[in-house]
Amino acid sequence: MGVRTISGRAAVPRAYWTWLGGTAVSLVGVQALAFAMALVAAGYGGRFAALVLTAINLPRALLLMAGGAVADRVGPWRVMIVSDAAMVVVTLSLALAAWSSTDPRPPLLIAALATGVVDAFHLPSSGSMPRRLVPPAVLAPAMSARQLAGQLALFAGPALGGLLLASVGLAGAALVNAATFAVMLSILVALHRRYRSTDDASASGPEAAPVWRAALDGLRVSATHPALRPTLLLTGAAAGFLLPVSSLVLPLLARERAWSPSATGTVVAGLAAGTAVVAVTVLVRGAASRPGATAVAGLLTAAVGMVALAVGGAPGWSVAAAATVGVGSGLFATHVGPLILAAAPATHLARVQSVLVLVQSLPLLLTTALLGTVAEIADASLVLHGCAGALTVSALTALASPVLRG
Repeated sequence: MGVRTISGRAAVPRAYWTWLGGTAVSLVGVQALAFAMALVAAGYGGRFAALVLTAINLPRALLLMAGGAVADRVGPWRVMIVSDAAMVVVTLSLALAAWSSTDPRPPLLIAALATGVVDAFHLPSSGSMPRRLVPPAVLAPAMSARQLAGQLALFAGPALGGLLLASVGLAGAALVNAATFAVMLSILVALHRRYRSTDDASASGPEAAPVWRAALDGLRVSATHPALRPTLLLTGAAAGFLLPVSSLVLPLLARERAWSPSATGTVVAGLAAGTAVVAVTVLVRGAASRPGATAVAGLLTAAVGMVALAVGGAPGWSVAAAATVGVGSGLFATHVGPLILAAAPATHLARVQSVLVLVQSLPLLLTTALLGTVAEIADASLVLHGCAGALTVSALTALASPVLRG
């Protein structure tokens, strides 16, 4: 792979920007359809809405390690091409079913299950692409750009989904998502012709063992690798006590303090803006020279922001506090992601990404239920103090690892 340079420094290859552009378009479509599906499902009650979410998350969690093993064996490009083609079929089928059926619940459940299965194979391959397309010297800026693409999708996707649902219904939202997957599919096919050798290398790496054994080997490598083990453990702690702040704790806090919807949206936007500012800074100026220590500092910064959220009352103060949480979250994400990806053995790239998604998903499922229960018994401020304390203990404990200190 040829690497361009800017003022003597390595630059992110053009192929990566092409892949990321298609990924961004696809992510906006995914978020738009997910929001439309959630609104339709919510119209049939909370239990059905939860069932739709479970139909996505459960097969994804169960099959993630198998998805990583398959990607390391047959090659990530092939897996992504097949996955995107499958999602074109799934979304077109959902559009047809939503248009012709009077009861959208069965199509929603079937589409949710299919999405969870496809995600289990697509996510590990997609997560390994920065390492495959980008030289190590600019891995952190490249992954910061990917994080920005995700933030853009989170901003634009739900708004687009609501607009599509109101104007053309669930069938129209599904058609738009199918079109975004078709765009990504064409980009993947074009890039695969150029990077076909990376699939060949991946296919020759893992031994000819059963998929389940190759999947377990990914767990073994992640659990025994001196850099991956502490980094993944810290990532799990961050997922459990940092990610629920925006999705669960802030809405509960807004209800307790009687904030208006616009004020609540401004606070949430403050958190996202803090994250985005860090991602842009890393994209432009590069990452810190000690990524592990910077990631730990990010968690401590987020903990300070959580305490400020808990003790403050006015929305203006809360916006600044939420932005502090966002800055801490951005520092953590932009430095721990490249650290994990760079440390992963070349033969286990996709399987390590599978473990990464697992260590984010499982703690989040557990702590979301726990924190929601605590908020009902006490209040959201106590939950914020608890999350801040847990992050502080996790960050200080992580400093015992030479990898994360140095």
